[in-house]
Amino acid sequence: MENLIAHAKSMRTLAHAPYSNYTVGAAVLTSDGEMIGGCNVESSSYGLTCCAERVALYRAVAAGHSSFKALAVATENGGSLCGACRQVVWDLCGDIPIFITDNQNNVKKTSTLQLLPEAFDQSKLK
Repeated sequence: MENLIAHAKSMRTLAHAPYSNYTVGAAVLTSDGEMIGGCNVESSSYGLTCCAERVALYRAVAAGHSSFKALAVATENGGSLCGACRQVVWDLCGDIPIFITDNQNNVKKTSTLQLLPEAFDQSKLK
């Protein structure tokens, strides 16, 4: 997981965060071992901003991946995933390990299920 975390950290340098100055990097590990990164991209219309976690996952899906092993997120202070990202991670990945790191290289290991207990998913749509 060290390589996945390092990839997430490197993605922070690509973030477009002119409004918040809060850069976030993420990297998802596909089931076939590929690491795909993403960074947050802010818009002056704040609601159109896209988080790093979703950028990484959407890039992975667009590249044809549909099965994921883990996700790493890097922020200045170890900030956790927003609610929208938690839902998207659940929908696309199910319960996977999530590693959150900060500038001091502290790493917190959690999981999708811990971040989104009693998740809403396709089973509720039947």
